[in-house]
Amino acid sequence: MFLTNPAPICVLDEVDAPLDDANVERYCDLLDEMVRQTDTRFLVITHNPITMARMRRLFGVTMSERGVSQLVSVDLEAASRFLEAV
Repeated sequence: MFLTNPAPICVLDEVDAPLDDANVERYCDLLDEMVRQTDTRFLVITHNPITMARMRRLFGVTMSERGVSQLVSVDLEAASRFLEAV
């Protein structure tokens, strides 16, 4: 249904939380397919390391000291290229 009229943005909040590892992989495969077929940007909120490893970019919030939040961004594709060059 989503593919017939895709939205410009889709927010998925811990959709993978109840899934086992095999189904997390299937979920990520489905997301990859939807990205290829549409112009939709997906904002995926997760704590699952498998899902995080399959994303292109990660954003996180850390608290370096009490009451001070800091935004962290990692481009996984750039990090992978950097590691290959080293």
